[in-house]
Amino acid sequence: MAPDIGRRLRRGATSGAVVAAAVAALAASQAPEAIQPTTDSAGGDRAVGTGEGTPPSGEGSATGDSPYYTELPPLNTPPKQPGVPGTGTGPLVVTGPAEAGIPATVLSAYKRAEQSVRSTAPGCNLPWQLLAGIGKVESGQASGGRVDANGTTFRPILGPALNGVGFANISDTDDGAYDGDRVHDRAVGPMQFIPSTWATWGQDANGDGKKDPNNIYDAAQAAGLYLCANDRNLALKADLDRAILSYNRSTEYLNTVLSWFEYYKRGTHQVPDGTGVLPVDRSDNRRPGGLPGTTPTSSVPVSPSPTSPAPKPGSQDPKPGTPGTTKPPTVPTEPTPVPKPPVTSPADKVAALAVAGNRQLTTITDSDFTGVPRAAALDASGEPVARVKVRFEIVGATDTRFAGGKTVVTATTTSSGIASSPALRAGEKAGTFTIRATVVGRTLGAAEFAVSVTERQADTLVRVGGDPLSAATGTAFAQELQVKATDKGALAPGVLVTAEIVTSKTDPKPATEGPTFKSTSSRTAAFTTATDGTLTLKAGDLLAGDKVETYFLKLVAPGGGTLFVELNVTAPAPTPDPDPTQEPSEPGTPEASPSPSASPSPSSSPSPSATAPTASPSATESKA
Repeated sequence: MAPDIGRRLRRGATSGAVVAAAVAALAASQAPEAIQPTTDSAGGDRAVGTGEGTPPSGEGSATGDSPYYTELPPLNTPPKQPGVPGTGTGPLVVTGPAEAGIPATVLSAYKRAEQSVRSTAPGCNLPWQLLAGIGKVESGQASGGRVDANGTTFRPILGPALNGVGFANISDTDDGAYDGDRVHDRAVGPMQFIPSTWATWGQDANGDGKKDPNNIYDAAQAAGLYLCANDRNLALKADLDRAILSYNRSTEYLNTVLSWFEYYKRGTHQVPDGTGVLPVDRSDNRRPGGLPGTTPTSSVPVSPSPTSPAPKPGSQDPKPGTPGTTKPPTVPTEPTPVPKPPVTSPADKVAALAVAGNRQLTTITDSDFTGVPRAAALDASGEPVARVKVRFEIVGATDTRFAGGKTVVTATTTSSGIASSPALRAGEKAGTFTIRATVVGRTLGAAEFAVSVTERQADTLVRVGGDPLSAATGTAFAQELQVKATDKGALAPGVLVTAEIVTSKTDPKPATEGPTFKSTSSRTAAFTTATDGTLTLKAGDLLAGDKVETYFLKLVAPGGGTLFVELNVTAPAPTPDPDPTQEPSEPGTPEASPSPSASPSPSSSPSPSATAPTASPSATESKA
């Protein structure tokens, strides 16, 4: 591949742009202004002479200049008619010349590639009919549409070894990963990309997580991007020629592709997969499967033409009356009926499930999501399919749930082909996970939605009033601490705030001694703000510890809110001294107290000694 192509590749091209158009019931594509096919070699030679199509052999060619089918379309092309698919709007029907029929999945891939490329490179004006022309010439529309429901060929389509014998000489670049050849490269898939080209241009257009050159969706989108390289405008004849010649550097190839391009622009229709017309003649004059080292492109026999086959060269009807010969009677032939697709369930009609809305969902913990996953079910022509059951599943470590606490739910597509999951609510766990949508009963590629749950945040923490926090060693802080959390000026409920005891406000290292939280018996804890955005530590929630010093309570909230609260641990108050005016009792002498004998009785009157706690000197003298 020419280095300038790689450098100028528009790397923003992706496969997801088809969804919006598909949900709106994809209308038939409109080709750019009419481009007349080249009728002689001059146009092709002039295109090559522009400088863009003349890299050395083996470079600048998507296919490595491999052989291609050379059949031309019928002389009488189908006329343009209102409502005929490919030239206007209207349902796809099986009608018209067999050569105008394109297998359903292949046709869907071309149209989807056009929509995707036009969304990322509108100035290229890529028409899907150009992809159809190249697909016809390169592989006979994926061997007549021999692809599975995901668009992958039943077996690889391989070109001859590019060993320099009649073709470019390209040594192996993929270790045989795509073409099975570890000596030379081979063109691979329905659009015949050589592995080295696919390494740069490969796409995952069907969302199955793989870039597969044998998948018609992946290959068609890659071909569209390749044709649009170098800022080409395919509505201009010169750029159109350059694009086709960059695919295969041959004037005959250019003219053949342009002939089919014009033919398909005048009208096409959908035929069932596997029933497309298989071409025979190739540029190397060999039939499919006759190329050295190649895999036959298909084992399906060519359907007979509606008309009687022409006689083989050199043969003639026997003359009447010749001995031993009898001319058989002429039997009118009936046109071969085109098989009708079998009646299927809605799910069987789905060719792809695509993201239709809310590809990325986010909310904060313990909250409802504002949107829900929406997936679109599309048939092979890109039309919506109704009444399809779609399964939505939460995948990953999360406590987010659908309504009713479910992790798996099923929804049915509407008339527009859209299925929406029930409401989603985030739990208390922050993180990222995936919601995967699949068609029930099918193995199609899933539509996936990226979901993230972030913690509730507060950018500001402020203490609400209160006295300084102080406590003596060995006691609890008796003051209540209340903090208000806000985020962008609004109260912030449900915010998880971490708390830690540190030694300094300017150098907040974790304290190894001092206050602790009663609830955790440690110097760290976590609290959640209430519905009014406040956090409260009640009296007694903090224990002072045993060391007299000043500490700080550090509070931090997701979102940047931080607050330091000073904690003063003081020494306990001293024990008061005894009253100096009171004489202490002699050791071993009990305090005077009324004795039983001194107790008054009804028949006796109290004596003076019975009424005084201690005997006074006068009383003693009186007794003497």
